[in-house]
Amino acid sequence: MIVSSIDAARALLASGRIAVVGVSRDPKEFSRYVLRELLARGIDAVPVSPVLAEAEGRAAAPSVRQLTPAPEAALILVAASRAAEAVRDCVAAGVRRIWLHRGGGPGATSDEAIALCRASGVEPILGLCPFMALPGAAFPHRLHGRIRRALGRRPQAAPVTR
Repeated sequence: MIVSSIDAARALLASGRIAVVGVSRDPKEFSRYVLRELLARGIDAVPVSPVLAEAEGRAAAPSVRQLTPAPEAALILVAASRAAEAVRDCVAAGVRRIWLHRGGGPGATSDEAIALCRASGVEPILGLCPFMALPGAAFPHRLHGRIRRALGRRPQAAPVTR
């Protein structure tokens, strides 16, 4: 079965509890903006960072495995060099939906992280900004998605093997 990345992203955002991995100390950073937007939309988003006790009024956990209850999904917003470690943590916690965010650079995408996901039976969401998948996204985010589609940059998830 082939699932479009945008459909998979929307399904992940509709999951119950979502770990937001790599939340920054700096409230002006992208990860904090994403966390705020998820929370404002009523999504049960939980910050994960080894350096924070809380973010945006939510208690933070140093790892996904330490979240209780465990999340159903994870949005990973770390550097590519830390992505595989984050995926291992998510898989160990039983997370079955993983989004490896990629901004202007490699973001959280690395060959090792993608391979770890797939070896665990998880097809990662790749190449999308979370704001493209949120219902009612602001005009710039919708435009960003349209430009990507027009340029043929619509990543497709590979067949899911179970």
